[in-house]
Amino acid sequence: MVKILDRRALNRALLARQHLSRRADLSVPEALERLIALQAQAAQAPYFALWTRLQAFAPQDLSELLEDFSLARGTLMRGTLHIAAAEDFAAIRPLIQRGLDRFLTEGGVCGRALAGLDQAEIIAAARELLRRGPLTAAELRDALAARWPGRDPQALAMAARIHLPMLQLPPRGLWGRSGQPTLAAMEDRLAAPKRGFALADLVRRYLAAFGPASVADAQTWLGLSRLAPTFESLRPFLAVFQGEGGVELFDLPEAERPPGDAEAPVRFLGEFDNVLLAHEDRTRIMSADHKRRLYTPNGILRATVLIDGFTAGRWRIEDGKTASVLHVDLFAKPTKAVATALADEGERLLVFAAKHADGEVRIEVAET
Repeated sequence: MVKILDRRALNRALLARQHLSRRADLSVPEALERLIALQAQAAQAPYFALWTRLQAFAPQDLSELLEDFSLARGTLMRGTLHIAAAEDFAAIRPLIQRGLDRFLTEGGVCGRALAGLDQAEIIAAARELLRRGPLTAAELRDALAARWPGRDPQALAMAARIHLPMLQLPPRGLWGRSGQPTLAAMEDRLAAPKRGFALADLVRRYLAAFGPASVADAQTWLGLSRLAPTFESLRPFLAVFQGEGGVELFDLPEAERPPGDAEAPVRFLGEFDNVLLAHEDRTRIMSADHKRRLYTPNGILRATVLIDGFTAGRWRIEDGKTASVLHVDLFAKPTKAVATALADEGERLLVFAAKHADGEVRIEVAET
């Protein structure tokens, strides 16, 4: 008989895999090996992701690895920015190409704008431009527009960035520093992809980091369709469960699956944290009402508070000239014990990220 895993069991498994039930004693490279990649649309998001997951983490631990290209920052899953180990980035990028191609479908805005053009010529032109040296997104766009006058410059740049794997170079993405996104071709900065790494290997890595999960969950995270055959090829080597709604869930047999009543500490997640984006069915960590309240009208997933393993509010740090304040806006009134835990964890967050480390933690209940 297939075992049924309820919402809390799935939640506790996810927290354990993501080192959110207890901080891990891992280096940054070791953490990236387990987490695969970190969302990086917001420049500081990967730093908060590691701070909340690791026992000892300093921002320079990540920045230095980006500067020496041990880690790479660029477009990966779902066409969004991620940070991954250089070897993983080079291996994953070709595996998700068919998912990225959907941004250029004939029925889409960019596809229509590119009608009649040989996209191979656009890619070759972009490759030659980047061979001469890194370019900002605007410089690449303008150079392509000069080559094809009268065509939509944004569509030309999109075609280049979808088909030609690129990295964003430092100082973009470094802690405490900034700069315009500057692009380089992946093959100019990273070693060739490791041989023999296939889609089935990536699915196994996904399950290790986010399982138990359904085929639809994996497709959502990877931005790919038609993964059912890959799961079928792996079925003899996977544990199979069922969700409360009857959906088939897969996992690695040896993976950690704590009981649903296991304790879960208060955690502060940064913007776009992986744990909130890795499944088609996100009820294991976020309700539909909370999803509405955590996303801004322009699609930003706010920095999030977890209480008892589930989304429970938002947070932000306000740095003034003489003081910093951590605003914690909860969706329901906390118990006294939870409020104390939030204050304690909030003080640690202020030490890590605020301009004034001895700042104030203000806990309020957000209006609906």
